[in-house]
Amino acid sequence: MVGKLQQHIHQKFSFLKGKKLLIAISGGVDSVVLTHLFYQLNFDISLAHCNFHLRGEESGKDEEFVKELGKRLDLKTFSISFETEKYATKNQLSTQVAARNLRYDWFQELTKTHLFDFVITAHHADDNLETFLINLTRGTGLEGFTGIPEINNTIVRPFLIFSRDEIETYATENSINWREDKSNASNKYLRNKIRHQIVPILKEINPTLLESFQKTTEHLQESQQIIDASIADFKKKVVKKTETGNLKFDIAQLLETTNSKAYAYQLLKEFGFTEWNDVTHLLTAQSGKEVVSKTHRLLKDRGFLLLSEIKKTDKNTAYQIAENTLEITVPIHLTFEKIVKKTSESKTAIFVDLEKIIFPLVLRRWQHGDFFYPKGMQGKKKISKYFKDEKLSLIDKENTWLLCSNNDIIWIVEKRQDNRFITNNNTKKILKILLK
Repeated sequence: MVGKLQQHIHQKFSFLKGKKLLIAISGGVDSVVLTHLFYQLNFDISLAHCNFHLRGEESGKDEEFVKELGKRLDLKTFSISFETEKYATKNQLSTQVAARNLRYDWFQELTKTHLFDFVITAHHADDNLETFLINLTRGTGLEGFTGIPEINNTIVRPFLIFSRDEIETYATENSINWREDKSNASNKYLRNKIRHQIVPILKEINPTLLESFQKTTEHLQESQQIIDASIADFKKKVVKKTETGNLKFDIAQLLETTNSKAYAYQLLKEFGFTEWNDVTHLLTAQSGKEVVSKTHRLLKDRGFLLLSEIKKTDKNTAYQIAENTLEITVPIHLTFEKIVKKTSESKTAIFVDLEKIIFPLVLRRWQHGDFFYPKGMQGKKKISKYFKDEKLSLIDKENTWLLCSNNDIIWIVEKRQDNRFITNNNTKKILKILLK
């Protein structure tokens, strides 16, 4: 097993040589054997153990075992305790997902603080198969069938070539002690049900199941690579960035594809959408229709789908700007400068008669019923009518700020100034307002 791992690292993970590595160790047979092998191969390793306090005294004994192992091998050992169940309840997560989030967040923290190059985990071939079957039961796209990635940013998994049986056999033959997690024998969790009830039957049908599965995942990974390359080229034609930093997708280009739903999925899967039929229906829906995920909103706006991040800000929040303020950076970046002579105007700069405004100024979102007197025009106009004439999308409307004086609009920021506050030949004091 040592030779097999050494060759595997040489072929696929040669970048690990000479690097500072952090091994994620639970005390179970997989991570303990991983530690021993990397120790034998003379890698620069340290250990990191999480105590999730999910198994009473057993969790504490796991931690002591890992600390003793680190001491015996003269390895730097980090450990941390989590109130996992409390965290899971607070964040509305399953216990397993909560533990995973806590674990990997801590690993990244250790990596930054102690300058580790990579985190090594002991995921093996049986873990890979179980994850595949879990994804199969829940429903997933192709990427859910490509297996646990061997390399994911700074996380490296060199043990995916080994089965659970190989690891346990090696530990037994080399008199390596480990901690047995008794909860692994319970069928309370989905993974354990698959491990104890389904995988044995599949291995009975095909004794070389893990080898066959590895070949299958390799083929699926190759297929995913082809899809990724194709989507990257397609994305250049279909996706543009708006002035406000949002993304817009050309609907006509999507509808010309052989399967618009599949293309939409590939383009939007990273933004948390799950109701793909609703996303597809959006392509032919009326303007103004939208689909939301937990983090993003997809809005139909004429010939485009507009994607924006859902920001948890109250649309009724207003920001006051006191007299003599020189600069604000929240919610947007504005500067205020008293000048004697007006320079050239632009979308991002206006000049206001200082004697016509009342402080504090107020920066707020638009509201139904708002109106202003557009510069260069006679009379007043409703903001909603102005937005319609300018063909602003719902997202653009919601992201527009109004600068007001005593509730009278001075400026639709970066769009149009109000006639009532412009300078003239009689203006003695000028305030320049600039959007950075």
